[in-house]
Amino acid sequence: MLRTCLLFFCMSVLLRAETCACTIPVFRYALDRWEADHFHLVLPTSSIKDGPLNDALRPLRANGKANMDITINPNAAASQTELRYSRESERLVWNGVMDQAMLETLLDSPGRRQILERILAGDSAIWVIADAGTAEDNADFSRIKKRLAFLEQVASLPIQDPNDPDSQLGPGPALRLKFSMLRLRRDDPAEKVLLNMLVGPRGIVEASTTSFVATIFGKGRVLGAWPLADVDDASLEDTAMFLVGRCSCRLKNENPGWDLLLNVDWEKALAQADKKHVEVIAEKPAPVTTQAVVTSAIKEAAEPVRTKNSVLIGGAALLLIAAILMLRGSFKK
Repeated sequence: MLRTCLLFFCMSVLLRAETCACTIPVFRYALDRWEADHFHLVLPTSSIKDGPLNDALRPLRANGKANMDITINPNAAASQTELRYSRESERLVWNGVMDQAMLETLLDSPGRRQILERILAGDSAIWVIADAGTAEDNADFSRIKKRLAFLEQVASLPIQDPNDPDSQLGPGPALRLKFSMLRLRRDDPAEKVLLNMLVGPRGIVEASTTSFVATIFGKGRVLGAWPLADVDDASLEDTAMFLVGRCSCRLKNENPGWDLLLNVDWEKALAQADKKHVEVIAEKPAPVTTQAVVTSAIKEAAEPVRTKNSVLIGGAALLLIAAILMLRGSFKK
């Protein structure tokens, strides 16, 4: 069932891609052009009187880095803060008593820092595996790791034409094909918010009871989340090939998935990644010019040939003179 859904989606995207000249891979197209959807933090009216909390929220309200909107709950009786997937969604990522420490937990975690680091390093996709560390989980983790390593070797990115106006990359890391994995524990309290975001607004997987895998690309976009036991080699291949294939040049909302809450200024972070990329290129030694080497080698190789040819020509001339003299002598007789 999982692979059937993936195949149906990938085929529809590929058919649309045939009518588009863009050759940027899906994962990079998303990083360059898709803005992250905003989460919705709903505060109780009592939070207005919390000075330290409001001081912490102020930078987030004024064009903050995080993809999150902040509003006050119109229900005056509400006493808890709610983090929702969006203004339109009623499904909660988290709810409880808000303070500065909890705000930091909502905005960041060790797992999200690793995801962000890998995205900015240029990884094509990150497979996040959340499990309980059982023998079955360990076996599934090893199997997926082995398969992704194989796919990384056999897959290839679309050929990029730097002169094609439809396929210009935006600022960011070097374009490369790299699949990575991040393993989390389902019972890790520091990652509870991240785990709830990974399973998505529809909550197809129960993060607290089911080991699952989620694939992340772009600006923290989750392509999907599936029970770990359901992810086979074929579905891994379908997902990987879609992400490294040509973009469909369609709007973000025509593609499946949902976003993570990340406290990052993407414009600045991508500019810094681009600067590092340029510096790495500048630090590389200039390629050895082979023309002079080859020319010199040809000249050196030609010297013995010229000498040999001169000897042969000289010998042939002597033989010709001798033959002429012999002929003259025979005519005189």
